[in-house]
Amino acid sequence: MRAFREAVESRDLDAVRALLADDVRFTSPVAFKPYDGKPITAAILHGVLQVFEDFRYVREIVSPDGRDSALVFTATVDGKEVTGCDFLHVDDHGLIDDLMVMVRPLSGAQALAAAMGARFDRIQQEALDFQGS
Repeated sequence: MRAFREAVESRDLDAVRALLADDVRFTSPVAFKPYDGKPITAAILHGVLQVFEDFRYVREIVSPDGRDSALVFTATVDGKEVTGCDFLHVDDHGLIDDLMVMVRPLSGAQALAAAMGARFDRIQQEALDFQGS
């Protein structure tokens, strides 16, 4: 999805939020249980934008109907290089209703888990703040 890619690349959190469906489901590469809802998903994505260094998308694959996209990226987390993919699905209104992220290698995923874990109290508070506004 070109709009999501551009919003993430420009680190425009408001634009990212605007592309999320209220009932979006986010599946993390490092958490067992998915996260449901726009507030927590937006807050997690904000945290990721702070954790990833040298982030860039390197490939975009879109289904013929445009409802599914795979955005391959590279980044660095705490000195560890990662390659990952954002798998997106959009609903009938063109909003992202499913976002699954996968990363490799294991050392990069572990660095991502540690960095996001250290921020998770702030992420949860941001989600509550967003939900209340």
